[in-house]
Amino acid sequence: MADKQKKALIWNEEFETMPRPELEKLQLKRLKDIVAYVAEKVPFYRELYAEAGVSADDIDSLEDIAKLPFTSKQDLRDRYPFGMFAVPVLELRQVHATSGTTGKMTVTGYTASDMQVWAETMARVYTAGNVTADDVVHNAYGYGLFTGGLGFHIGAERIGATVIPVSGGMTKRQIEIMQDFGSTVLTCTPSYALVLAETAKQMGIDLRETSGLRVGFFGAEPWTELMREGIEERMGLDAYDIYGLAEIIGPGVSVECPYHCGLHIAEDHFYPEIIDPETGDPLGYDQLGELVFTTLTKEGLPLVRYRTRDRTILRKEKCACGRTMVRMEKVLGRTDDMLIIRGINVFPSQVEHVLLEIEELEPQYVIYVDREKDKLDTLEVWVEASPELYAQGEVAVGEMTARVKKAMQETLYVSTIVKVVEPGSIERSLGKAKRVVDRRGLR
Repeated sequence: MADKQKKALIWNEEFETMPRPELEKLQLKRLKDIVAYVAEKVPFYRELYAEAGVSADDIDSLEDIAKLPFTSKQDLRDRYPFGMFAVPVLELRQVHATSGTTGKMTVTGYTASDMQVWAETMARVYTAGNVTADDVVHNAYGYGLFTGGLGFHIGAERIGATVIPVSGGMTKRQIEIMQDFGSTVLTCTPSYALVLAETAKQMGIDLRETSGLRVGFFGAEPWTELMREGIEERMGLDAYDIYGLAEIIGPGVSVECPYHCGLHIAEDHFYPEIIDPETGDPLGYDQLGELVFTTLTKEGLPLVRYRTRDRTILRKEKCACGRTMVRMEKVLGRTDDMLIIRGINVFPSQVEHVLLEIEELEPQYVIYVDREKDKLDTLEVWVEASPELYAQGEVAVGEMTARVKKAMQETLYVSTIVKVVEPGSIERSLGKAKRVVDRRGLR
């Protein structure tokens, strides 16, 4: 901890360490401006606010944001592709999209000003991890329509670091590049970091000894503290959680600092709220609820009170690193990924926590939910044994299966079918890992 106290770099001290009263004054001004802007430029908001009988003139305090209706991902899909934009397409510098699992893509666009904001927030991300112009960034996030690759790329360029645009795939080649090109920073999904570590081990390579990696930024999917420990131990780096979503900016919304006590939100650009996901009522700091964002400076796709569906807690206390901006806890799951199994609420994060507590299991798993005709729902969890456990034979694997089954029952309060399977048998992901397969709607 002593080293961390001596080295906690900040990219933009003017804003990141701004006293709360000054920051809130800035937020209020920008909030009023963005509400007036969307009412003028976006037909959806003009009609929404007219129906609700609200306008920018009704915003006299930050608490007045609760007077405004919410925006949802479905609103964007219903107006696919450009119906939510505030500027003509020809005024955009980049267009990105997320495929999602159902329905139309969610499209986002950036004006020249938006690109500057994105680069600024990503510069803050890197600097929070003590990355400087002296670093070499191995960027294994996907490029293309996905915002991850380009976001981390422009942030690295903004701070003057060298960026290697590897993108996803060709895992063995990536490991060679890390070693040969002198990579010091790794950016990718946490699940792909585990794939890299696993592949290196199969190649007989210890990345802790043969690479110069010292920092990693991992996001785009939920991951636990136990996954962090596994990545750090296998790769010999300091792992930072980052948060972002394409609709708001992409990566760059928030990031941990060296103290790893929550993710600092770029509040001068993205105003956060926590609401009760059932009622929509505002909740205070230190309360678990759904995260909602308002983009305070976006021009191309400004969004007011956008429901992320992510569950977290906001902390207001000043951090030891010097930043005054609100911190969000690691995302605990989504309000829309909750599985209801025979009347019991089950979150995938609960399953992952049970599995990662057991050292003899690999961090590779899949949850299957099924329902046969006229029968109750079934919850089935497949998880890989470690090579050492699998080598011990059927009896050891069977004992582990019983152990996991009991742990699941004690945690989830629902009976679970458990299969401890051979190492390497669960399909690996080069991007976001698909952990849940719900077959109930497929029949």
